[in-house]
Amino acid sequence: MTKESIRLGIISALHEEQRGLIGAMQERQVKTRGMREYASGKLWGLDTVCVLSRIGKVAAAATAATLIEHFGVSHLLFTGVAGGAGEGVCVGDIVVGEELVQHDMDSSPLFPRFEIPLTGVSLFAADSMLSSYLVQAASSFLKEDFAKVIHAKDCAKFNLTMPRVHHGLIASGDQFIAHSGKMDLIRQDLPATLAVEMEGAAVAQVCFEFGVPFAVVRTISDSANETSPVDFGSFIQTVAAHYAFHIVRRTCQSLNV
Repeated sequence: MTKESIRLGIISALHEEQRGLIGAMQERQVKTRGMREYASGKLWGLDTVCVLSRIGKVAAAATAATLIEHFGVSHLLFTGVAGGAGEGVCVGDIVVGEELVQHDMDSSPLFPRFEIPLTGVSLFAADSMLSSYLVQAASSFLKEDFAKVIHAKDCAKFNLTMPRVHHGLIASGDQFIAHSGKMDLIRQDLPATLAVEMEGAAVAQVCFEFGVPFAVVRTISDSANETSPVDFGSFIQTVAAHYAFHIVRRTCQSLNV
């Protein structure tokens, strides 16, 4: 993989998750397609296309397919927030997807639970090389940038003490998990799950079907329980937006060598 062979598609579900990226893009051109604005240009020297998908699996899948078919991206990155699911996964931590699954997919008894019908696949593996760049970028961000860009008052507000990077299973579904009972069921059925969100596995399925390498990185914004909606908007603006910007920046810089 060389920088000349990369055209990176970057998807986020919320405006704040791409805050700063569009402003940093050079040679920017914006094209509207399917009620979405696709910004093409250079991010830290790398050929990129940034777009807001909106929330949910259908929205994310439609956006990913358009990036691949119309804008010709060679690699795809989804960045955003998620609820923490795994033991020791805390608010402010970062999860890079190793595999992704749709936790609300159930076509049994016609097909095994979680399997995407007619594909034979339940767990979609992220691209190992792109994911390794994300893990490195996330680790470097926490070590070198975190204290500079996250205010002390926000660290205290959200109890951000020693954020860590995790690499493992991310589960997606068209549900905002805000009840511990629902989270317990997901853990019971998919005990390896580290984070829950609403788009990643749909993007993974599209990329699998088109043969496009992908990766997913998530900032943990809540614990996927009854406290989840509390200060969610504030966390996105004051914490997650900075995480996304600097992790994408470091990833693009690493790819552009």
